[in-house]
Amino acid sequence: MALSGAALAGPPLRLHPQNPHYFEFRGKPRVIVTSGEHYGAVLNLDFDFRRYLATLKQDGLNGTRTFSGAYCEPYGAFNIASNTLAPRLGRFICPWARGEEAGYANGGNKFDLTRWDERYFERLKKFLEEASRCGVVVELNLFCPFYDESMWKLSPMNAANNVNGVGAVARTNVYALDRNGGLLKFQEEMTRKIVRELGRFDNLYYEVCNEPYFGGVMMDWQHRIVEVIAATEKELGVRHLISQNIANGKARVEHPHPEVSIFNFHYASPPDTVALNFALQKVIGDNETGFRGTNDAPYRMEAWDFLVAGGALFNHLDYSFIAGHEDGSFVYPSSQPGGGNAVFRKQMRILHQQFERLNLVRMRPAPELISGNLPEGVSARVLCEPGKNYVVYVRSGLGATKEKPRSTNFAPGDVKLTLDLPKGVYREEWLDPKSGRRATEQRIKHEGGPREFVAPEFTEDAVLIVKR
Repeated sequence: MALSGAALAGPPLRLHPQNPHYFEFRGKPRVIVTSGEHYGAVLNLDFDFRRYLATLKQDGLNGTRTFSGAYCEPYGAFNIASNTLAPRLGRFICPWARGEEAGYANGGNKFDLTRWDERYFERLKKFLEEASRCGVVVELNLFCPFYDESMWKLSPMNAANNVNGVGAVARTNVYALDRNGGLLKFQEEMTRKIVRELGRFDNLYYEVCNEPYFGGVMMDWQHRIVEVIAATEKELGVRHLISQNIANGKARVEHPHPEVSIFNFHYASPPDTVALNFALQKVIGDNETGFRGTNDAPYRMEAWDFLVAGGALFNHLDYSFIAGHEDGSFVYPSSQPGGGNAVFRKQMRILHQQFERLNLVRMRPAPELISGNLPEGVSARVLCEPGKNYVVYVRSGLGATKEKPRSTNFAPGDVKLTLDLPKGVYREEWLDPKSGRRATEQRIKHEGGPREFVAPEFTEDAVLIVKR
């Protein structure tokens, strides 16, 4: 079967063949670093994705995550203001076409699961095309569990919303190989249709299901969808990466499907998440953040911590992108479950630029190289190209509680750490990850072995770069 549309300009995003903990994209080793909208860029007709993607490009970010439309949310879900996953009445679009019978819960006719909405696929492909021009990689999430009845009430797979008489099941049975009320074949067909339509894009990978550890999503069902993707792409003669969302926080991946190349986590702190799964020789990602307030610091720390620990993907959930404010200028209330703003995106650009300068093919986490009596609540971790490049991330606040806060302000010399280095001449730099400014810079001659580095004054976090 031939690919629809133009042929691929080059191979799709893939694991780097020399270091599969990182990506290769358009001939270069890559990490994906972004701060993106709440997943409704395609399914919400009010959202101007061109303006949004142009903003990501302008901000120096290279990823986005979007949902297929098999799932959407009601107004007010999770206390999110102006939620892009909650389209206004009549402004929801998805892979399935509308039938002739009125009665969809959020306006308009019910859906016919045997017919495709070609307007949706035109919009989806335009989204991928625009993202490609902006150098943005798209994670297309196919399915999502229904966290409560209000989400299930809006799904086209709910029997109340389709003309096909399928899906008369509990929301916790939708993603099972049995007990699914006839939905499995329609889920498989939707997957095949999307994969066939998007085969020509290089800036794409598929995630089977968002947060499958909620709502009764079965592992054998996830593996079935993985196999549908892989089999369809084999017919097309193309191969895109497939992602599995593993857990909130951390967990060890057990019995991974061989076709899965990205293991994504949410709210991935502490970064033991990476260490637990580094031996898999696959990309470990952190593709959703939130629930740590609306300030920048917790999410900046999460990003640096995760990537310096050996992760290759960080996607912050940025609530400043909404319909009407696709430039990321929306000022959300403090009651939001997360953050995001133009200042934070500049901080992510600093992180992304630092990693773009590294020889990622040779980088590895090296916790054994670092030591020192750090102040209480302060951590340090190192990512290195042994003998050449060392990135050390120092952060405060670990173990802090409301009753016993940790200091986040440090005078020069408050933080000292020891790094084991081979003999050589190096440049030492201390970087402020908030502004990108170099606090100090000096040339050092080292005879080999442990060497002490003294941090300058900093607040919250600092980055030490040692380069031969």
